[in-house]
Amino acid sequence: MSAVPLPPLPPAADDAYRPGGRSMADLADAEHRQLLDLVDQVTDESLAVQRRRDVLQVLTAVVSRHLSAEEQYLLPAARAALPAAADRVDREVTADVALLTALKALGGPDDPTLADVAARIRRHVQAVAELITPLREVATDAELIRLGNRWAIAEEAAPTRPHPGTPATPPWNRIVEPAVGVVDKLRDAVTGRRTQLSDLTRRSGR
Repeated sequence: MSAVPLPPLPPAADDAYRPGGRSMADLADAEHRQLLDLVDQVTDESLAVQRRRDVLQVLTAVVSRHLSAEEQYLLPAARAALPAAADRVDREVTADVALLTALKALGGPDDPTLADVAARIRRHVQAVAELITPLREVATDAELIRLGNRWAIAEEAAPTRPHPGTPATPPWNRIVEPAVGVVDKLRDAVTGRRTQLSDLTRRSGR
C-alpha cells in the first residue's frame, strides 16, 4: 500500500519495486529549464525576428503540453499528498488558465504583452518548484516514476495550442485534452507549425 495518497496507478508487485522511466519531479524540473531558456530566447531582441517567431511557436506548444500534463498528474498528486498545499494548488490551476489565455492572445514576438507572458511563465516555474520540493519528500521514487510515465503519455497526447476553456482538473481534462490534441496536431501538420525543440535546431539553427 502506498504511503502517499497519489492518484490511481497500475499496481506494483511490491513496495520495493522500482519501475523503469523518469521521475515526474525530474521531468517537471527539466521542462521548467527548457521553458526558461525559450523565454530568454523569445524576449531577446538581439535575435532576428524570424528566429523569435519560430521560438514563440515552439514555446507555445511546449507550454501547452507541459501545463496539460501538470494539471493531469502533478497538481492532483500535490493536492493529495500535501493537504496543506491545497490552496496553492488551486492558485496554480487558476494561474495556468490565465497563462494560457495570455498566450492565446499573443500576436507575435513584437507584441507588447510578451513581457507579461514571459513573467507568467517565470512565476509558474518558481511556484511549481515550491510544490515539487515537498512532494519529493513524501512520495517514494517508485511513485514519482510511475507518475512520470503517466506524465509522458499525457504530454504525447496533449494539445499543442493554448485552450484555456478546456477542463483543468481530473477526470475531465484526461478525457478532453487528448481529443483536443488530435485536432491541434492535424492543424500543425497542415500548416507546418513548429512544435518541438528539435524543430528549432533542424530548421533554423541557434
